[in-house]
Amino acid sequence: MILPVVAYGHPILKKEAVDIEKGEMDLDSLIKDMFETMYNAHGVGLAAPQINKGIRLFIVDGEPMGDENESMEDFKKVFINPEILEEDGEEWGMEEGCLSIPDIHETVYRPERLKIRYFDEKWVEHEEVYEGMRARIIQHEYDHIEGVLFTDYLSSLKKRLLKKRLTNISKGKINPNYRMLFPGK
Repeated sequence: MILPVVAYGHPILKKEAVDIEKGEMDLDSLIKDMFETMYNAHGVGLAAPQINKGIRLFIVDGEPMGDENESMEDFKKVFINPEILEEDGEEWGMEEGCLSIPDIHETVYRPERLKIRYFDEKWVEHEEVYEGMRARIIQHEYDHIEGVLFTDYLSSLKKRLLKKRLTNISKGKINPNYRMLFPGK
């Protein structure tokens, strides 16, 4: 089932999500719905707060990015209760966008590597290192479960320049090609 994506301005996007207890919910259906929602919106990642669930869960599938430097084809994963253990390396900038903030793309600087511990959809624990584009996608989605948006990294000047566009998103004055849930609705 395709779920509505929560729009900028909705309070859930600024709240830290809570851990999931094994067996407390039907994660298989939720994960399936999240992938369907993400693909429908042409995204490469989706965090539970973006579908109005305040839990520590996000999914990624980098295959649509078709990055020349690293194969993204096998980068389809589910992250349950993730914890970034460390980030290091050179910070590098890249233009990011977000399904919750349609039609806005800005350069965000992030460390090039990370180490993360998480459970997959079968509740198997993993501790892995990612770098480059894979690290960036994880960092962006991880931020969502911490209540952080990519716009939080922008300078105050850039935020002022985007204020009207962000306000329009929060008021539903946009026409994305996917279902959205706007604040107060």
